[in-house]
Amino acid sequence: MNQQSKSDAYASAGVDITAGYRAVELMKRHIARTILRPSADIIGGFGGLFPLDVAGMQRPVLVSGTDGVGTKLKLAFLLEKHDTVGIDCVAMCVNDIICCGAKPLFFLDYIACGKNVPERIEQIVSGVCDGLVIAGAELIGGETAEMPGFYPVNEYDLAGFAVGVVDQPKIIDHKTMRPGDVMIALPSSGLHSNGFSLVRKVFDVENTDLRAPVEALGGKSLGETLLTPTKIYVKPVLALLDKLAVKGISHITGGGFYENMPRSIPDGLGVVIQKSDVRVLPIFDLIRETGGISERDMFNTFNMGVGMAVVVAKDDADAALQILKENGEDAYILGEIKEAKDKVTIC
Repeated sequence: MNQQSKSDAYASAGVDITAGYRAVELMKRHIARTILRPSADIIGGFGGLFPLDVAGMQRPVLVSGTDGVGTKLKLAFLLEKHDTVGIDCVAMCVNDIICCGAKPLFFLDYIACGKNVPERIEQIVSGVCDGLVIAGAELIGGETAEMPGFYPVNEYDLAGFAVGVVDQPKIIDHKTMRPGDVMIALPSSGLHSNGFSLVRKVFDVENTDLRAPVEALGGKSLGETLLTPTKIYVKPVLALLDKLAVKGISHITGGGFYENMPRSIPDGLGVVIQKSDVRVLPIFDLIRETGGISERDMFNTFNMGVGMAVVVAKDDADAALQILKENGEDAYILGEIKEAKDKVTIC
């Protein structure tokens, strides 16, 4: 820790430089868990260094993604629980870049807060590192910005940036998709990190007992259910890509089925999904009933229990399901690719 740097004038304006140093010290043991290279330096320099190993690749392509956690953070503030939102932040980035077929390599985070409370920053970063361990990527840098007067004292924002690599011939190409191909669902863990502005309104979370058990949620509390971290799909999807030809991958985030699935389907084709085949989680039924939300709006806002969807040839479907099962995913057939004007049809 830097013992020389201390500014009384800056502290009088609400910024405690020494708290920043303390937060970095507390982070280091968590960051060390993500480092895959024994000789790698721990965080603290001006830039994060990452030697790129492209052995065996014909034409390596870097793939990047950035995202935040959104207003799900409001639940973390209300419940004073900060050790899982970092998983969400990692998931929202790495789940995006694997849709191209890329293996995540490293991650940087950005935390902006009204007051730097080192122990709270440590909790946030511990979640980031938990997520990166699941994804098999490294935390090589980041920034914590104390911004009094801009954020309330007990609030913060969290964003991240991930970089991965894929060999160009292995980039997912949806042009290979054909009628008769099947879409496979990888179940979500819950809401993930989308739709929380609507959820907060539906449940009036600021005036609701978030810790009380809810029968419709199997006895879990609303707060626990809403804060369930976003699932990270990196390892099962990479295992699938290693063994089969995958024709399209969709990360189901904000905009639900209708916004995300079309991004991996070429023009002239669409996926046809039977509503009865979607394994909708109880939290989505509760949101729909409590908020009086239309079925279409539900499918156009939330993941509805499907966190990721992959398209494979019909002949590969059984093998794909088995590979995903071996890697911890209770995947199932969600729909069929057909010639269609609309890219998503739910009937």
